Order: sequence, then C-alpha cells, then structure tokens
Amino acid sequence: MERVFMKGCEAIAEAAVRAGCRFFAGYPITPQNEIPEYFSRRLPEVGGVFIQGESEVASINMVYGAASTGTRSMTSSSSPGISLKSEGISYCAAARIPMVYANVSRGGPGVGSIQPAQMDYLQATKASGNGGFKMMVFAPATVQEAVDMTFAAFDYADRDRNPVLILCDGVIGTMMEPVVMPEMKGDAEIAAIKDGKKSWAAIGHELDYAKRGWIQPGNWSTAVMQQGNEEAAAMYDNWQKNDVQVEQYKVEDAELVMVAYGISARIAKTVVDKYRADGKKVGLIRPITVNPFPYEAIENLNYGQVKTILDVEMSIPAQMLQDVSLAVKGRCPIETCLCSGGNIMKKEQVMDAVAKLI
Repeated sequence: MERVFMKGCEAIAEAAVRAGCRFFAGYPITPQNEIPEYFSRRLPEVGGVFIQGESEVASINMVYGAASTGTRSMTSSSSPGISLKSEGISYCAAARIPMVYANVSRGGPGVGSIQPAQMDYLQATKASGNGGFKMMVFAPATVQEAVDMTFAAFDYADRDRNPVLILCDGVIGTMMEPVVMPEMKGDAEIAAIKDGKKSWAAIGHELDYAKRGWIQPGNWSTAVMQQGNEEAAAMYDNWQKNDVQVEQYKVEDAELVMVAYGISARIAKTVVDKYRADGKKVGLIRPITVNPFPYEAIENLNYGQVKTILDVEMSIPAQMLQDVSLAVKGRCPIETCLCSGGNIMKKEQVMDAVAKLI
C-alpha cells in the first residue's frame, strides 16, 4: 500500500475520517491545532460537518449531541483544553455515548508550555472527569500507531458505547513520518454503522428508559444510576482481561527493565539496543494501552533475575510510576528517569540513568 508523509495531528484527523467520523467540533490550542485545521478542510469533502466552537466547553457538548444521534464524532485538544472538556466527556460516559477524542499533550500544570510533555497520565487514566468513569486510553509511539489507534478507536467506542482517548505527547502530534492509511469506509458501511445504533440513539422515537436506552443524565433514579455504574464496572474489568495491549522488548533475560510509553518508550527502545550491543541485559515494557494498564506484563517478570525497574516518562512528579509500583509489589527497586515542563526526553539522559543502575 502507498506510504504518505504526514504530520501526526493531520494523520490522526485523516484516520478518523477514514473510520467514518463525520462530525468534529473543537477549539484552537497548541500543539493540536492541525487536527481541527485538517478536519475543517476534509470533512466537507465527505459530507461531514466541522464546527469551531466558541470554547472547549461548547465544542465537547456539540460532540455529545452529534454522537447521541449515532454519528461517529470526535474532538481534540491539549492538556488545559481537555480539562475544560472533562464535564462533557463525563456526560458522554454517563449516557453511554460513543465518541473519540485526542489529547496532544503539552507541559503543565495550568496553562503550562506549548512544548510536548506526558503530564496528563493521571488525568487520562484515573480522573478524566467526575464520577469515577474510565475509558480505554491508547498511547501511540509513532505516527503510524496514532493512525491505527485512531481508526480502531471508533470501533471500540461503538462496541462499549463509551468515550475512547488517544493520548499523544506533542512530539507525536507535530513530527512527520511516512504512514500507510487504512482503507476508507464507504458511505454504505458508515450508514450501516449508524443504523445499528437505532436502539439507543436520539433519533426522535420513544425508548424504555429502564432498559438504559437514550436518557438524559440527571434524570436517572438512584437505582438506574447504580445499575449503570455496575454495568460500567463490569466493562472495565472486561477490558483488563481482554483488551490490554503491550510491547515487551527483550525482557526475557533482562536484569534491568525500563517501563515507558509514547515518545519516551521510543527513546528508551534505542537505549535498549545500544546497551544490548554492549552485552548489557536491558529490556523494555511499553504500555500501548495505558488504560487498561498492562499490570500482568510487569507482575510476571522474573524477579530473581530483574534487579531494577526504571520508570521513564516526561513528567515530574512521575505519574505512571503509581501503576508500575502496583505491578512490581515491592519485589525490586524502582528508579525514575524524568523530565517535564516541555523538556523532551533525550537518549543521553536515559543512557546515563541506565548506566548508573547497571
């Protein structure tokens, strides 16, 4: 298949269009601006709708409304913009409305810096909004992965009737790489996908609210709310059993194992290769889904052999470290290699951190 040279943000938008996304609402913020810019040109070409909302809050609620009709819908933002969207995302989770969004992360907290960072991990995986809901969260390490994950995210969202997040750092969003695009879904296939949502979509018919058809969050009884939360909890458990995605790179005989995701994992992988060439037993575990997190991959390491775990992330304080610690369960020391505030992880920094431990 033909490879094309694309910037990460634009590749994400094109992948969404090819997955059948026909509505996008968003608001400008660096470093994700190329996503709405691309949609503004591309969606009219395929009969879709692009809206630049007057704010992040307006945009996410437009997506909530469009997705409620069964239309594949998406939004995107960066860090503080995602915080502003959190209430609307929570509403989508409460009403079991499938939608996809991308966070092309910048430094923080607060407005932070426009440079790349990985400081939204806890927000993405633990507290994306009120009420304790969860989402599947994909963390690409290449532009190709960003394409593939975005394309698949719409199927996951429809399967679960739940929001799905593509968590990118600003490096993935702004770098250019050759990618192979998935085949465009045809109009008939997109129509069939929407037609399959008639049982719950807000399309002008009456539904039995007790069976959790289309309902307005806030009008639920406490019994229905508890039932909905119980169903959601069962879904989250099912993700942990069936939907974890992880790359385990040269861990079989490793004495030092790095854990990293996104661009940090890509850098860490080059460090593994460098030290392996020198005969040092270094490996890498890369969460591809950061929720559900690959606890089992870390739990199943041979701790008679593994002497140290090195958590590598562009966040100070470390955030993924919490999940790594839960998996390690005190069986070996955990060290960190960190940067933040828009400073990008460098290969030399990771190599120095490994050198001190081996």
